[in-house]
Amino acid sequence: MPCKTVPLSAAAICVAAGQAAAGIDIPIAYLEQQVERPAVLTNLDRPPEDIGLMGARLGLADNAQTGSFMGHAYSVSEVVVPIGDDWLDAARAALAEHRILVVNAPAEEMLALADLPEAEGALIFNASAESEALREEACRANLLHTMPSYAMRADALMQFLVSKRWTDLVMITGQREADIAFAEALRGSATKFGARIRAEREWDMSSDMRRNIGQEFPRFTQDFPSHHVMLVADEAGDFGPYLEFNAWEPRPVAGSAGARPDAWSDRVEAYGAAQLQERFRRMAERSMRPVDYATWAAMRSVGEAVTRTSSADPDTLRAYILGADFELAAFKGAAITFRDWNGQMRQPMPVATRTALVAMPPMEGFLHQSSTLDTLGRDRPETACTAFE
Repeated sequence: MPCKTVPLSAAAICVAAGQAAAGIDIPIAYLEQQVERPAVLTNLDRPPEDIGLMGARLGLADNAQTGSFMGHAYSVSEVVVPIGDDWLDAARAALAEHRILVVNAPAEEMLALADLPEAEGALIFNASAESEALREEACRANLLHTMPSYAMRADALMQFLVSKRWTDLVMITGQREADIAFAEALRGSATKFGARIRAEREWDMSSDMRRNIGQEFPRFTQDFPSHHVMLVADEAGDFGPYLEFNAWEPRPVAGSAGARPDAWSDRVEAYGAAQLQERFRRMAERSMRPVDYATWAAMRSVGEAVTRTSSADPDTLRAYILGADFELAAFKGAAITFRDWNGQMRQPMPVATRTALVAMPPMEGFLHQSSTLDTLGRDRPETACTAFE
């Protein structure tokens, strides 16, 4: 089977694996919109340029290993759209060749893609956008989510804190859109699980913590009321990493820094995760990031559905993925499934520091009538999504 590339002004690379003399061809497009990365106050931990892409490549390799025994030939066209290029033109070109897409893009671009007439009947995986609206009032029937939402991350953290009885909290927030969204999720989660955010402060992004770290934070946090944990909503890492050991009171930091809830952490070792981590490290020459995990999970969800249905039809795969029989072994200690009311992948959520795994919510004692994984994020009775009805 020839491997086709997408004719775009963006960089387009085609990778094929699992070729078979006869059987099923499963062409998938990895579609990424490059974004301008905000300047942060440290240059020591710059994000890799290939975040997401390497997860898709590992997922392709894993699918190919199974597919080679079954006559299933997987291929991935890698389409990376540079800043300033036309996202929708790139999306239309990808949809002309592929009906299954794994997408790494902001929420606005994700929604615009899902709404294209050409996307009707396609199967699209959101592997990066955490926006709650994409799972709720702006949900789309052709859009599934392997990246957890802000609410899922906040609920995972809050379950951990409440299980420790650390329920008196304060919070410092940044000014970027992602900071505001995560802070809102933390507020909702605190209310949901019975914690209390006793005070909030907004950080002035103009301060240079590399120069004033010893003076700024003690003064900034001095008037906070008594608390157990300091929450931080700073998704770009502007100031959060400097909070530890520099606040007025010696308290744990959690949220965007300190103990951080996320889709994945390179501190996860149990449940066979060490093997996944090592395979990824050999391929990418770096550790696996949350978006890498989400793109890998999207690829593997397709692979699992193709294996079970012996079909590459998007409607057939979507129905199976959202059905009761779908399960994905995803190295988190629980079988991974999808919510049939909004397309969100259920998943345990590691809470980890830079050096150790702290917890893997849902925590023991947080009960649910059908799946404890549905204690993380919006549950069926709470959803505003109607596209899946």
